[in-house]
This record gives sequence, structure tokens and C-alpha cells, in this order.
Amino acid sequence: MTAIDSFKCTRTLKVGTKSYVYYSLPAAEKNGLKGISRLPFSMKVLLENLLRHEDGRSVTKDDILAVAAWLKKRTSNREIAFRPARVLMQDFTGVPAVVDLAAMRDAMKTLGGDPKKINPLVPVDLVIDHSVIINYFGDNDAFKKNVDEEYKQNQERYKFLKWAQRSFENFRVVPPGTGICHQVNLEYLSQTVWSAKGEATIGGKTVAAEIAYPDTLVGTDSHTTMVNGLSVLGWGVGGIEAEAAMLGQPYSMLLPEVVGFRLDGKLQEGVTATDLVLTVTQMLRKRGVVGKFVEFFGPGLASLSIADRATIGNMAPEYGATCGFFPVDEDTLEFLLGTSRGAHRVALVKAYAKAQGMYRTRNTPDPVFTDVLKLDLAKVEPSLAGPKRPQDRVPLKKVKAGFEAALAEEFGKAGEIGKRVEVDGRGHDLGHGDVVIAAITSCTNTSNPSVMLGAGLLAKKAVEKGLKVKPWVKTSLAPGSQVVGEYLAKSGLQKSLDKLGFNLVGFGCTTCIGNSGPLPAEISKAINENDLVAAAVLSGNRNFEGRVNPDVRANYLASPPLVVAYAIAGNMNFDPVKTPLGVDKAGKKIFLKDIWPTSKEIAAAVKKSVTKQIFTKKYANVFEGDANWSKIAVKGGLTYAWDGKSTYVQNPPYFVGMGKAPEATTDIVEARVLGLFLDSITTDHISPAGSIKVTSPAGQYLIDHKVKPLDFNQYGTRRGNHEVMMRGTFANIRIKNQMVPGVEGGVTIHYPSKEKLPIYDAAMRYKSENVPLVVFAGKEYGTGSSRDWAAKGTALLGIRAVVAQSFERIHRSNLIGMGVVPLVFEEGTSWQTLGLKGDERVTLRGLGGDLKPRQVLEAEITGANGKVKKVPLICRIDTLDELEYFRNGGILHYVLRHLAA
Repeated sequence: MTAIDSFKCTRTLKVGTKSYVYYSLPAAEKNGLKGISRLPFSMKVLLENLLRHEDGRSVTKDDILAVAAWLKKRTSNREIAFRPARVLMQDFTGVPAVVDLAAMRDAMKTLGGDPKKINPLVPVDLVIDHSVIINYFGDNDAFKKNVDEEYKQNQERYKFLKWAQRSFENFRVVPPGTGICHQVNLEYLSQTVWSAKGEATIGGKTVAAEIAYPDTLVGTDSHTTMVNGLSVLGWGVGGIEAEAAMLGQPYSMLLPEVVGFRLDGKLQEGVTATDLVLTVTQMLRKRGVVGKFVEFFGPGLASLSIADRATIGNMAPEYGATCGFFPVDEDTLEFLLGTSRGAHRVALVKAYAKAQGMYRTRNTPDPVFTDVLKLDLAKVEPSLAGPKRPQDRVPLKKVKAGFEAALAEEFGKAGEIGKRVEVDGRGHDLGHGDVVIAAITSCTNTSNPSVMLGAGLLAKKAVEKGLKVKPWVKTSLAPGSQVVGEYLAKSGLQKSLDKLGFNLVGFGCTTCIGNSGPLPAEISKAINENDLVAAAVLSGNRNFEGRVNPDVRANYLASPPLVVAYAIAGNMNFDPVKTPLGVDKAGKKIFLKDIWPTSKEIAAAVKKSVTKQIFTKKYANVFEGDANWSKIAVKGGLTYAWDGKSTYVQNPPYFVGMGKAPEATTDIVEARVLGLFLDSITTDHISPAGSIKVTSPAGQYLIDHKVKPLDFNQYGTRRGNHEVMMRGTFANIRIKNQMVPGVEGGVTIHYPSKEKLPIYDAAMRYKSENVPLVVFAGKEYGTGSSRDWAAKGTALLGIRAVVAQSFERIHRSNLIGMGVVPLVFEEGTSWQTLGLKGDERVTLRGLGGDLKPRQVLEAEITGANGKVKKVPLICRIDTLDELEYFRNGGILHYVLRHLAA
């Protein structure tokens, strides 16, 4: 497609001997887009995207003018169509997306169309990184044993992905054991500026050209935002939206507000990038940036490495923003060269960014922002965050008091701080706050050499002082890429980590997604029989209830060096300033400050160990995989040969009975309430995640299909099987349905029988009775990872609408993508103020052909006593594209019908 180029801004850029065509922002500014040089850098990326894709239909001249008009009010309600350059996936969220593509090929065949039309139209990379579980730890065989177990458990999924790699065009798979998608993206896949063959209008003529443009992406993992540290604009979307992007559909979004975050000064001695990101997260959560871009600026950027910036960018979902963007500067270029990107590519990045006014220097004027926050880096102090949310930062010096307060207030154990019980057969006791998991786990921090080598240096000093890890701690080290494993080994620091039990357990996302593996049976028994509040300290980004391990209730985020320190201390009820970690051979008390590495020591280790050669070596054959991957045999074919006996991959029922034209949408009449929920219900609460209990509906399904409990694996690995996933929807062990007060777990009351049932069983009974369902919730419904199954499971249970006080951006969009309508109460109203109990019937009219984006609808809520309440609700179908998806029954149906036509 050739852009219309209303602003006559195509220009030629020569880099070395090559010439590129680009859509020049300075030229567009001269030709009608007055003042756009003052836009935030992230908004310039969006503007270029619109200029390059202007077609008069999905992108109009008025859309482009709206970006310039943004400067006046610094906010906009303009809907735009953004087309990312590529899509990134991990296997948990990627497998169901690829399953859907395979199902769409079958459906296309049924509709009489050509299955070959179902192919990614933009480049897609899927990194298998979420499947390794820490079953083995604490010795040098742990890595091999965990990998062997991973391949044994996931053969069906891996066969399917290998088929997809062969069958679909424009689709690459990075095999297991390479690293996590975010770090592989940062270290290898991302280019900062991309180029591709295309057509452009120059001097009134359409010519074939190599077009240069910013590297942008959407990913099926919410922490896709990490790569914004490398000036690559990207964020997480649901698998549903990613599939649409793969199939050439634009990503519909409102022009965002952009919050500027000014950084001044530099971090003090002993303060890490993790401490900084926990501070930033707390500040931005307090300000409220959901649905907004955050862009970092100011002189403080000069003291932050790209790895530090990536650490901050990674946690955008935790501070609630769409992304946390950093502009291109000299550090960007040095990082690209140092990670073995080609010299010509780096020259292109430099030339392009400078030509577009996208290159930050010390003298660059500050852009215009919607709002500005400021932080003096010198005021950041060592911190953790917990025990339940990433934004709940606790200064290191106050962690002991903070845990004691949480034990009393959060966990209802006032006065029990000293409680300890004997652990059978292990020769030690266990108490509240004991750290039973200490994990240097992939994601936020493992891209950052300073904190990873800092952990190694701390371990070295601890070993030299004779310190040991407490016997109840499950230790693990899961770096984000093989590069990290290589430089830890090269530095010699891995040996010290090994001596403390932080042996390599795998290259993948582990503890912070619930892949911590089981605790030793005796410890698990002691915790559960004595109702202990055990703790985990992890270097990840998520610490929601029930996420890390079912036995662990208090979870703290910390830098890798602090993870090691807390493994030695063994308890959250430990004062790192006043309490020694232990004594040396001479009986001298050893405090945390005695083993904490200096900035100078860390910098020397980074300079010596992190080399360009490591990146060249480790990414030379990134798509080939190990011997295990090579052994997987696959039968090719245009459509997938579904195995009816598989408990991992099944053909989903989304397209059953689907016609070439959509049926008219209908009102929701006499629906029953499946759940009443409070604030901050996360996608972890809604979507199946973590271990599968034998007594759960999903566990019973697997037993019925002759799967032994030992081989249950976990929900994430079975995301390609809707039968397992819909049974696990709303089944989180910590979810609290207020229809069943005082009860944790996925249960509800079926009406009118008044029976207490698992939510899945109740939903299936309602389905057999042809009764539609609704869910009510509070604020921030659907926060957390971009889990498409939180929406898919909702739809498959028969839920037609979710009514909340507010929604998280991705989950709201995903619900619409599955044909479920999101609605919000007017300000000051909630299900509590309405006095709902869950025994009501709900009717919602106005969902037919006249529905408009953000229309106010009226719900009729009939109580058990027959009294009717009429409640205004705002329909959160925000854009015309979303309305089309809803009318088609979902985004996949919409795309499929268009391709079939």
C-alpha cells in the first residue's frame, strides 16, 4: 500500500552507500503540521506511523492533523489506527493465538475460502520461555533435569509450534532454553529503526523503495514494554488483538495523554536500578497513568544505562501505563553496537533519528507533555515491594516493621510474629515470614548486568565470610538469556552463586509467573497445617496473591543482590541495618553492608565480563534450538491434524455455526449474576494460572482423560486446550466472590436453586438452562498481564457482560474481542451502593443496531423481592472498530469474514 502523503513529506536518506525513503517529520511540519517538533518522542513515532499508512480510510488526513492539534490541549479523544511493524509472542500467550490461527484455517475452509489466506501479514516471533518449571534446584544438574522435564511435559505443544513454524509464513520460533521473549527482543530481535521494501510516492510518482521507519511492536505479554528502554515503542496486548495485528488489522487506540517523567541527578552508592523502578512504580501508580504513555526525560537519563532504562520500561504494566518510553541517544547506539547489531544498522538508527528530530542530546529542549512528574535520583533508597502488590514499596530499613504490620493487618495474625513450628525430618523449625523461596527470576532485572553481577559479587563476599543460606529456602537462578549465563560464568561469580544454592535452573520466565515449582513436601505440610504466612523474595515484577506459589502468601519484589541477602537472612522479620546476617570464622558479626558490592566493583565486573563476542556467539543460531528440539518430529500440512485425545491442544469452538454474515446483536434479558467482586481483580484472579488442583473442575477433566496428577503440568502450558482453560476461569485459590462471603476460591451460588457450586459447574448449569450471565466488580477490573484467557474463558462460560467501576485497558479491549460487553457504573455508583447480593436478575437493552461507542445504557435489575432498580451504565465499547468487532461476535470472526469475502 502506498501512502497518500497529504503533507508531501517523503524524503531520501543516504546512509553509507544505501539510500532509504522515509516520511520526514520536519517536512510535514513545514507542510501543515505546525509545531510537531515539540511533540514527545513517543508521539512522533505514532505520527510517523500515521503518515506512512495514510490511505484515506483507516488513516485520514484529519487523523494526522489531530496529532498536531494534540499540542493545544495535550489530550485528545481522537481514535487512530496504529500499525506495528511486528508482533512478539511467548508460548503461554502465543500458543492459544497460534491455535486460533489454525482454527481459522479450518473455519476458512468451511466457509469456502482459501486457508492459505490465514497467515501472519507482519513478522511474528514466538519465544518459548514460559514452560520451564523449577522442579529441581540447588545443584549443577538442576538445569538439565528441568529442561528434560520441560520437554517431557510439553511434547504436544512443541510439536504444534514446530508445525506452525513450518506451515505459516512470516512466523519464527525461538526454541526453549534460549531466554525470555523480552530479553531476546532487547538483545537481538529489536533494531530501533527498521527498513523494508515497499512503495512510496516521490515527486508525484509511485516508486519501489527501501523504506526506513521506527521499530514498533505489540506483544502478547504485558512486559513487552521492556524494549521501550531501547527506544522501540511497544506494549502488551491480548492474544486476540495480536492475532488481528498479525492478520493486517490496525490496532485501534485513542491518541494518548503523555506523562513526562523528569529525572535529575544520579543514584547514590549502593542503590540499584531495581530500587529506582520500585520508586517510579509507586509514584506513577499514585498519580494514575492507566491508558497513558509515560516518557522519561531530563539530565538524569545520562546516568542510566540502556539496561537500567529497560528495567524501568519493563514495569510499565505495574505502574499502569501503556508504555514507559526513552528516546534514542548516544547510549542507545552504544548498546546496539555492544550487542552485536551491525555497524550499518547502527548508522541507520543514528542518521534516521537525527533526521526526524528523534535524537536526544544534552541540549534537546523538553517536549510538551500532558503532565510532568519529577524525581531526584539521589533521593532513591534501597527498597522492596510487597507483600501483595508491585506498587507497595517498602524502604529496606522498614521491611521488618512493614512485615509485622502486614502479618497483623493483611493476614490477621496479630501477636504471632514469634510463632515457630518444627518441620518433620529436616532438623529445623519454620515460622511466619520465613523466606521459603528466594528467586533471581527472569524479566525485570535479568536484562541488567549491574544487578546480576552485583548479586554474584555479594554471593562471593558472603561465601568468603562463611555465610550460608537457611535450610528452608528454595533458591533459584533463571537468567533472561544465555548471554547472562555466559557472563556470570566468565566472571567466575557463578561459582559463588552455586555455593549458596543459586545454581542455574533454566533460561525462562519462572517464579514470577508461578513456575516456582513445588516446595519440599515437609515444608509445604508445615505451612499448611499450621497456617503459616511464608514469604518469597524474587527479582521479578509480579507478586500478586496466589501467583508465585500456592503455599506462599507474602511475596516481595527485590533486586537480585537483595534476593541473595534475604536467602541468607531467611526471614522478612529481619532488620538489615541492625541485625547481622551471621558470623565469620572468627566469630565477628557480618552485616549486609559488609558484603554489599560497591558501584566501582560492579562497573569493573561489567566492563570485564559483558562483551560483544558473547552476544555474537549466543545469538548466532538462535532459531535452531538444542538437540531436544531437533528430535521433535512433525508432520506438515496446510491445516493442522488435530488430535482428539490431546489434553494440550484442541480446536476451539469459536467458529462453530458461524455464517458469512454476522447475526444481529441481541439484548441481554433476565441474566443471572455469576460473581460479585471487589476492587483490583487481576487477570491472575480471572484467568487460569499456576498449578491445577486435583479437586478442581480442570483437575477432574484431566483425570477423566487418564492424566496422572504428577503430569498435570499447569494451566499456562495447557492454554491451547479450551476445555481445561474454561474450567479454570475464575478458579484462582485467592479469588473472593462476595456472593459467598468469607470463602476463598472459585465458587458461587446458583439461583434459584441456591446451591453452592464451582463457578464452572454453575455456569454450565446456567448454559443448559439457556440463562445468560453477568459479572459485577469494582475498580481496576482486569489489571495485570495481558491474558487473553481472562476474556476467552469469560465468553466460554456464557458471560455476556461485565459491569465494573473501571477496567484495565487491555482486558476491556479483550472482552470486546470475545464478544463480551464491558460496562461501567457512573461515578459514585457501585454494586455495593445498589445493595446487590447476587440473587438478582439483570436485563440490559440497547445492544442492537443503534449502539454507539460509549453510549449510556440502562440496566433493569430485579431483586429477589421483585423490586426493580433502573441503573445507568456507560458502554465501554470506545471506538467504531470495537463496535464492529462486537457486532461480529468478536475480532477473530470479524477478520475471518473479511478474509473469506
